[in-house]
Amino acid sequence: MSPPYVIRGSVSLPEAELVWRFMRSSGPGGQHVNTSDTQVELRFDLAATTALPEVWKERALERLAAGGRLVNGSVVTVRASEHRSQWRNREAAASRLAALLAEATAPPPRPRRKKKVPRGVNERRLRKKQQRGDLKRGRSGRDWI
Repeated sequence: MSPPYVIRGSVSLPEAELVWRFMRSSGPGGQHVNTSDTQVELRFDLAATTALPEVWKERALERLAAGGRLVNGSVVTVRASEHRSQWRNREAAASRLAALLAEATAPPPRPRRKKKVPRGVNERRLRKKQQRGDLKRGRSGRDWI
């Protein structure tokens, strides 16, 4: 994923509003892991951004706060350390943040409309229940003597 990190449609994350932090990563890498900062932490302040429309911003703040994903009230933080190179971890963190924001800013699903259960469905269900009960009743050996 290259620098225009697309959330949805033409809306993307501006590179200037992303705060990158690098630290030493645990895991594979041998001696190389002791000297390079490959773990990536990406921070994005939702409340201060101008890239998102107000409706999306409010929706994302509400959903991410309910999910416990916000730090300091409005900052979204994503970490990546699964790759050995800092560049690949940067790509992974950016794509994860874009996916998280795309999900958080998605419009709510349409409300479910209740529909009446057709009479035939109910009758078939009751008929099958009766047949099953008759089958089980027929398994008992009461009528054999």
